Amino acid sequence: MVSELIRERLKEVPNRPGCYLMRDRRGVIIYVGKAKDLRRRVSSYFRPRANHAPKVRSMVDTVFDFEWMTVKNDAEALLTEAELIKHHKPHFNILMRDDKRYLALRGDSAAEWPRFSCVRTVKDDGAKYFGPFPSSPVVRTAKDFVEKRYGIRECKSECPCEEDHRHCLADVIRTCSAPCLGRISNAEYRARFEEACEFLAGHRPSILSEVEAEMREAAEKGRYETAARLRDTLFALKEMTKAHFVRTPPEMRRRNVEQGLKELAEAIGLKAPPRFIECCDISNLFGTHSVASLVVARDGMPDKRLYRHFRIKTIEGADDPRSMAEVVRRRFTHDAAPGAKSLGLQKPDLFICDGGITQLRATRAALAELGIDDVPTVGLAERQEEIVFDDGRENLLLPRDSEALFVCTRLRDEAHRFAITYHRHLRDKDLRDRLKKS
Repeated sequence: MVSELIRERLKEVPNRPGCYLMRDRRGVIIYVGKAKDLRRRVSSYFRPRANHAPKVRSMVDTVFDFEWMTVKNDAEALLTEAELIKHHKPHFNILMRDDKRYLALRGDSAAEWPRFSCVRTVKDDGAKYFGPFPSSPVVRTAKDFVEKRYGIRECKSECPCEEDHRHCLADVIRTCSAPCLGRISNAEYRARFEEACEFLAGHRPSILSEVEAEMREAAEKGRYETAARLRDTLFALKEMTKAHFVRTPPEMRRRNVEQGLKELAEAIGLKAPPRFIECCDISNLFGTHSVASLVVARDGMPDKRLYRHFRIKTIEGADDPRSMAEVVRRRFTHDAAPGAKSLGLQKPDLFICDGGITQLRATRAALAELGIDDVPTVGLAERQEEIVFDDGRENLLLPRDSEALFVCTRLRDEAHRFAITYHRHLRDKDLRDRLKKS
């Protein structure tokens, strides 16, 4: 029997491509699907005497409410569906749970001599990503095109040298600018790389016109194999430079974050959802250039205006617990300084230290030194993604699909990224200074 709520919701569904999300009575997403025509597809689940398979019938019987999002085309619907399933892991999406990710093109702009590579995971690592795309040949064809057109190296070496050139076919057929032999300056090479990125982002449509003109010319001259190859290349480039957006609608994102904060408060015993969360991470390499990051989330979302990094001043070598204690003392001493409130540096509703029980105890001891006993503090152990307590409670292992776990791990990963970026900056600066002196 279809509820009145479902009947009213079905009247609002548009006849457009998109994705739909089925929820149970608890508001948990139990199924994600895609459709060329959302109204037709979603309505098909609730037709009287519909001949559904047992799994589908079980899912429909569990549905209490649903929501949808529209996209531009089928390709976006496919990508969006995959991303939603990977994130929410709905109970009834058994078939796609272990499916591999789609291919994307990664531009490593941080490398001395940047290059492109095909990847299946898009990370927040400062690189430039294009995609992902449902069709792997599209990504590989586009990569091959920009490498040849702009002379971008194909070799995987961190810093190409003459030894790499011995095995390089790309230079023999003159499709590489050969930075390994010094045939191009770093500035010019980077300029070419940036042009290639602009093209992949869809900002240089004139190049598509050039490829189309080459294709027509080849066809007119009877070079049909060349024309066919250019036709396939043109199709891939148009797909690659077309805007494909996989976005979670704002209202759904807000709902997920709210749910995560409530779950987190219940899980660790807070009186209210933590609206202001801070997370601290320590980074060093064999005890050198020890740094820390402090990142902030307001209402579950990163607030980069309040991010800070610290150089560890009082600790020699790699000692994460004592380094964590130093950062906590400096952070909360600054909090009490004049003008701190105007910077938004109030006491957090929750303080997360990246690490296990030793880091957590060091953090709590530093807070106690300052007379602060009203800041809830937990650790986040990376190996099992466990929430760590120091008050006698056992470590808490949240479900993998928990929104509360997502709130914590996203902030922890952001702290990792921010700390590593600062550590790399100091290391590179130190290397440049030593080279100048030598």
